[in-house]
Amino acid sequence: MDAEPDLAWQVEEACLNAWPSPRQILLDGYLLRAAGGVSKRQNSVNPMRRSGAPEPAITAACAFYARLGQRPIFRIPAIAAQMEPLLARADYTVVDETCTLFRPLDDLTTEPDPSVRVSGAPGAEWLALRDAINRADAAAGQIFRDTVAALMLPRAFAAAEAENGLGAIAFGVLDRGLLVIESVATPEPLRGRGHARRAVGALLRWSRGQGARAACLQVVAANRPARALYRGLGFERELYRYHYRVGPEPG
Repeated sequence: MDAEPDLAWQVEEACLNAWPSPRQILLDGYLLRAAGGVSKRQNSVNPMRRSGAPEPAITAACAFYARLGQRPIFRIPAIAAQMEPLLARADYTVVDETCTLFRPLDDLTTEPDPSVRVSGAPGAEWLALRDAINRADAAAGQIFRDTVAALMLPRAFAAAEAENGLGAIAFGVLDRGLLVIESVATPEPLRGRGHARRAVGALLRWSRGQGARAACLQVVAANRPARALYRGLGFERELYRYHYRVGPEPG
């Protein structure tokens, strides 16, 4: 295997580790996740490195999700697209094409930004803002808190200060020298003012101080403002894309 697929798989595995599901099983080289809630990443089938024929996993996954009362969701990364031909012939809708972006960190210093708070856990204000931006009810908010509690890797939570409160939030997880950026969010009235740029930039510098060599993130391809933000932060290299195949609701 050459360097490019190796890098793509390192990033793929790090992104899965940075957004864990409290409930998951491995089956024939496929990771089946079921956290509940609306996150497709946490409630889908994911091929692992060198995973085999997809038919048994697809059959088992459909039964697995039916028992849970959930629709079957399959995540199809371009680096392991073997499920796509089978699902394309069935009643599975394509949604959420997503770009996986990457940048080295060699050009960064570790000097902190005094306007951004970086801590090892999300504070009450951080969590409240994320809940509000995502319109999360109590159940959805608890799923996110359970996700954070399930993290096994070093992490940092950034809160960019703005007038009268927080201007943006984000968190990052460090996996084998690679920073994964997650949950970048800005209140709608404050968008376009550079707050998210400061929050993500603070995480990049934090990770550099922890010895990180590179950073990655995943962003919906149709989200042009977010892609422009990340391009301005140096995420100019796209490694691969993925999309979901979503089945019908049970019953």
